[in-house]
Amino acid sequence: MKLLEGKTALVTGASKGIGRKIAEVFAAHGANVAFTYLSSVEKGQALETELQTFGTKIKGYRSDASKFAEAEQLISDVVAEFGTLDVVVNNAGITKDGLLMRMTEENWDEVIDVNLKSVFNVTKAASKIMMKNRKGVFINLSSVVGVQGNAGQANYAASKAGIIGFTKSVAKELGSRNIRSNVVAPGFIRTEMTDVLDPKVVEGWEANIPLKRAGQPEDVANVCVFLASDMSAYVTGQVLPVCGGML
Repeated sequence: MKLLEGKTALVTGASKGIGRKIAEVFAAHGANVAFTYLSSVEKGQALETELQTFGTKIKGYRSDASKFAEAEQLISDVVAEFGTLDVVVNNAGITKDGLLMRMTEENWDEVIDVNLKSVFNVTKAASKIMMKNRKGVFINLSSVVGVQGNAGQANYAASKAGIIGFTKSVAKELGSRNIRSNVVAPGFIRTEMTDVLDPKVVEGWEANIPLKRAGQPEDVANVCVFLASDMSAYVTGQVLPVCGGML
């Protein structure tokens, strides 16, 4: 059963990790998928070719969602190419970790711009299309760190907490137009970023997770499929942790 057949979805920051898996699982469930990448050009182009094997319409865009004008142009280009836009997954994000006393203004501003401002930019542009259609879905990727904070990640935690407040506000504003807005909050997920960590450190983290393992990107992607599909038609303004019980 293909839960997203006939839907057009945009996934930001999809060249690797969780975003890549979301784009892949969406395509496998029958969605037409537009996605963005920025620095990982070769990976983005390779993903476009790979996803086309699922038989739906696929197109990658090199775009910086943290820039307001680029986000507006992206949505315009996607609608021109695909005809409409049903689902937006705001996934693009970075980390610039460091203790508060050592954190530079640049580290703060860059993380807030890429992680939080990008969600505003893309959502504002896409909501115009969805309001005309009187339907749509926003899925915004936060983190367990956005719920409970974390030492050495004040900028990241602030950006991810901001996403939660923003998403809940959008759910209240746009609900009357049949537009839903929800948050997915991953915990410790194994990606290219975590593969470089000391295995003993990873084992220690996993020992403190009730399910006693790290999550996989598909664990997050599967929850996103549920939220993007009509199976979650009465779910909006919610935070769904995908964290093995950490929260």
